[in-house]
Amino acid sequence: MTNRRPVECWLTDMDGVLVREDRAIDGAPEFIGRLMEIGRRFLVLTNNSIYTPRDLRARLSASGIDIPEEAIWTSALATAQFLEEQRPGGSAFVVGEAGLITALHDIGYTMTDRNPDYVVLGETRTYSFEAITRAIRLVEGGARFIATNPDPSGPSPAGSLPATGAVAALISRATQVDPYFVGKPNPLMMRSALNQISAHSETTVMVGDRMDTDVISGLEAGLRTVLVLTGSTRAEQVERFPFRPTRVVDSVADLIPLIDELSPPAGEPAPTDGPGAQDRSSPARAPAR
Repeated sequence: MTNRRPVECWLTDMDGVLVREDRAIDGAPEFIGRLMEIGRRFLVLTNNSIYTPRDLRARLSASGIDIPEEAIWTSALATAQFLEEQRPGGSAFVVGEAGLITALHDIGYTMTDRNPDYVVLGETRTYSFEAITRAIRLVEGGARFIATNPDPSGPSPAGSLPATGAVAALISRATQVDPYFVGKPNPLMMRSALNQISAHSETTVMVGDRMDTDVISGLEAGLRTVLVLTGSTRAEQVERFPFRPTRVVDSVADLIPLIDELSPPAGEPAPTDGPGAQDRSSPARAPAR
């Protein structure tokens, strides 16, 4: 990681990297604190579409990690941004919770179960058989099928829970229509995150705990990647994948000294062009609220 351009920006996953079951992982508060102290641009990414950035900020704050609301980017926000670009002012039937519904309302979408442009499936802890049945019938009737993320399961203190990908598979099996997944590992979410902080792929690092979402999406977006071993992927599993992260570390605590080591020399301006630069033809938009 040290023989390439200096690192201006950091993207990091949340669960398994910064927190685990609402408790901060050792080193996470210090990692975020150091990024803020020296003015490095960063964004916390999550495929979880249940909560709004404000909710997640409160959750992180309760665990001892102080992050500005605007530094949190969810699959719900990425999905809303995608739909706003695809079909402004459209309509959707949503199977999901406040994070997704709020994001869609904020871009001017109408929530309806009568001839919607889209069926949008997100994470929820209260999947309704009635709502899933309605989603199936709307997709059969021609509604376009979007899902916030493909994760088949999620963790809980009692064990695994079915997640968006599992429910999407149910709807797909019933309708023979596959959804378009916006969240990781779709590089679209990575590019939207880069644009949020006006970052360049060649000067940004992605930190995650999953090879099959965080690392591959960072790799496909042209970022350097770091796998931490405090979440889903175990050390012995890394070699099973046909791709590798740039670096594997035990936890985010190991990255604190790297923030300074990889930073540009004092006084050196941030790059504005060159390979991997993002499109600067329009300013990065603030996260939807």
